[in-house]
Amino acid sequence: MRRGMRVGVLLAGGGFGPGPEHIAYLCFLAVALAAFVSMVAYAVAGRRQDRDVVSKGGQFFLGLGDFPMHWLMWAISPLVGFSRRVGLTADFYSYVGLVLGLASGVFIGAGRLELGGWAIVLGGVADALDGRIARLTDSASDFGDFIDSTFDRFVEAATFLGFAFYLRVVTWGTMIAGAALAGALIVSYVRARGEVLKVVCTKGLMQRGERLVLTALVCFIDPPLSSFLGVPRGTIALWVLVLIAVTTLPTAIYRTVWIASRLR
Repeated sequence: MRRGMRVGVLLAGGGFGPGPEHIAYLCFLAVALAAFVSMVAYAVAGRRQDRDVVSKGGQFFLGLGDFPMHWLMWAISPLVGFSRRVGLTADFYSYVGLVLGLASGVFIGAGRLELGGWAIVLGGVADALDGRIARLTDSASDFGDFIDSTFDRFVEAATFLGFAFYLRVVTWGTMIAGAALAGALIVSYVRARGEVLKVVCTKGLMQRGERLVLTALVCFIDPPLSSFLGVPRGTIALWVLVLIAVTTLPTAIYRTVWIASRLR
C-alpha cells in the first residue's frame, strides 16, 4: 500500500499551502473554535435535549456523542427562524443539500479536500434544516420523506465516489472507497426496508451521522496532518475509509438480525 502511495496522491491535490484550500482550512479552524465556544454556552445554558432528536431515537457513536446532536439542533435555531420568516421550505433545503453533496464528490475527486469538506458540512446543515422546518411547519409529506432519504443516498454515493477517484493511484484505494460506499448503502437500506415493514431500528455504529462527520473531518485534517507526518496526501483519508468500511458491516449485520427477530 505504501509503495502505491509513493506514486503520489494526488496530482491535482498539490501540497498544503496558500490558496483556496488553505483559506477553506483556516475557515474551518475559525468555525471549529466558534462551535466549541457555542457548545460551552449551550452547556452552561442547561443543555436542554432536543425533542425531535429524542423522539427519533437517534444515537451518535453509540450514544457517547449525543451531546453534539442536541447542540446542533440548538445552534441552527436562528437559521430555522430566519428560513421560516423568508419562506424557505423543507424541500428547498433538500435540493440545496443534494447540490452540495454532489459538489462534495466533485471537489474530493479533484483533490480539493477542504472545499469538499465544506460542501459536506453545509450539506449536512441543509439536511438538518430540512427535517426541522418540515416538522415545525407541519409540512412533512410522503413526497418530502421520499426525496430526503433518496437524496441522502445520492449524496453519499457522490462523496465516496469522489474518494474512490481521489485514491485511484493508491493500491486498494478505489476498492476501499467502494467498500465504504457499499457498507453505507447497506446500512441505510436495512433501516429503510425495516421501516417499510414497520420495524424501526436506529441503533448501531457508523450510521449516516457518524459517516458524515468522519468524511467531513478527514477532508480538513488530511492535508495538514499528512504534511506534518511526512506521508502522501490521502493517507489519512484512506484509513478513515477503512474504518468506515470495517464498522458499517457489523452495523448492517446487527440491524438485519434485530429487525428479522422482530418479524418472526
